[in-house]
Amino acid sequence: MSSPLSKSEEHALIAKAKQGDQDAFAALVERYQRPIYNLTLRMSRNQEDAEDLTQIAFLNAWHGLSRFQEDASFFTWLYRLATNASIDFLRRQTRRSTVFQTVPFEETVQSNLQFPDSRNEPETKFLEADLRSTIEDGLRSLSEEHSEILTMRELDGLSYQEIAELKDLELGTVKSRIARARLALRKALLQNGNYFEQRPSDVVNGTGGGGKT
Repeated sequence: MSSPLSKSEEHALIAKAKQGDQDAFAALVERYQRPIYNLTLRMSRNQEDAEDLTQIAFLNAWHGLSRFQEDASFFTWLYRLATNASIDFLRRQTRRSTVFQTVPFEETVQSNLQFPDSRNEPETKFLEADLRSTIEDGLRSLSEEHSEILTMRELDGLSYQEIAELKDLELGTVKSRIARARLALRKALLQNGNYFEQRPSDVVNGTGGGGKT
């Protein structure tokens, strides 16, 4: 993500965007475009499709702002929109040549989405690395419950609270499920001969751990 916004700053931008302020919405796009792009890239496994799906998600957000309840998490709402767009795309399995109608603000949204160059960005290189492939193979060997919640936490970078909102679970339930999922992933890696000294979450992140709580 880009530089963080305080809750008050985010709420102010959302309020202005609801009144039709395009610059306010562009600031929200800039704030959240990277994690939403990472999500659509993981789901579509294609850079061009991920760019299209990210644009669709933000356009759907722009058109649906009046329905957004400001006491909820804006990022969680965006995540749902991007997930739904990606699921619809995967069901159709057709390549989109264009996803925009030629109206001025939609062109503005497109111009504010600056996608990473796959040749230079560490995140994209990591997606293509053998280690990432190994981790994804391990995740696929887990139960659907464990795979989904660990992917949301470690690959999509969601906080425990955001996962709780998305899954409609208690915070403690999310934490315990993630702990069990990490143990299951470690067991799967050991069984497949892919042992790592780091904790599974460290391996997935490619760092010494960390992330939002």
